[in-house]
Amino acid sequence: MKFLYDDESFSFEALRAAGYAPYGGAELGEVLVTCRAIPEGDEVAWSTRWAATAARVERIGRDALAAGHRVSAREALLRASNYYRTADFYRREDSARDQESVRLQTASRRTFADAAALLDTPARALEIPYEGTTLPAYLFTVDGSGVPRPTVIYHGGYDSTLEEDYFALAAGALRRGYNVLAFDGPGQGATVRAGLHFRPDWEAVVTPVVDVAVTLPEVDTGKIALVGTSLGGYLAARAAAFEHRLAACVLHDGVWDMYETVAGVAAAAADAGGIEALVATSTSARWLVDNGRWTYGVATFDDLLEATRAYTLDGVADRITCPTLVLEAENDQFFRGQPQRVHDALTCPKDLVVFPEDEGGGEHCHEGATLRFHQVAFDWLDGVLAD
Repeated sequence: MKFLYDDESFSFEALRAAGYAPYGGAELGEVLVTCRAIPEGDEVAWSTRWAATAARVERIGRDALAAGHRVSAREALLRASNYYRTADFYRREDSARDQESVRLQTASRRTFADAAALLDTPARALEIPYEGTTLPAYLFTVDGSGVPRPTVIYHGGYDSTLEEDYFALAAGALRRGYNVLAFDGPGQGATVRAGLHFRPDWEAVVTPVVDVAVTLPEVDTGKIALVGTSLGGYLAARAAAFEHRLAACVLHDGVWDMYETVAGVAAAAADAGGIEALVATSTSARWLVDNGRWTYGVATFDDLLEATRAYTLDGVADRITCPTLVLEAENDQFFRGQPQRVHDALTCPKDLVVFPEDEGGGEHCHEGATLRFHQVAFDWLDGVLAD
């Protein structure tokens, strides 16, 4: 499904940015005028133009806040956070030394933090103890009453950020009476610059989050659900196989084997005359390789390919005991066919929902159909967690 661009990656990321409009993460007009100034496949222009839009919208928010217009300030700062994230997206060739990437990431985090304090019920920043350090998190609550509620623990995937988690899931959960504990795990968001990288045994990440969740008065400890997005569909499933305090799990979408996805890039590279030739001509492949080297903490594509071998649910899926919802996007180019394999291997109570292309939800993780995703996921959780 093309959106503004023929370049598959640019189209998807523009749709992703625009798709958060229902929860205040974008304004369609701002997306359109930004994208029309960015030529096909021009990653430098992408970063420059999105950064300019983000800065302009942030100024609107700062001026509104100074004038005492709390709602206007919150709305603008939320959009600015999403736009800064989008500006930083392709800056992965040498992220560790890219000072503009540092600036954009910092700006996305800062604007979101300032907006989160302006929510009707301000979000609470937390630090999750993790192997001698901490993981950044937010607790989003329906109200400030402290009443225990069903709570979703949420993390993203291969390229998600904690700040994006609000638009991707938390805002929809709050409308339905769920609290949300969202966090960046190793390899995600700000943790990479702190030296933390992806690990396949994700239960070692989720269990410390559950340990914190069960101490919070706002959490109904008998109704904790785990949701993972994109690669998080593998990560959440792996965690649920070993962390049995979960009452439910949603895989958004189901991922059976990350190695298969990266091996597909290797096959394409062989056809193109090598990985260097492929990444020189394919925005999607270049980004996947560069982001993978960054988030997995490896030096080369071959290292990345080898690192992903352990990211499989083979021999793991049948250990999940809580009810599990597996989602699938009909047009997913990253994990085609894998959600069905996950569903087939599960022995717990399970459901599979496929989002068709002709209803607008067929893109990877249903970008552009966030409201429909939330309807399906939370209506299912309502049934599973009912007393």
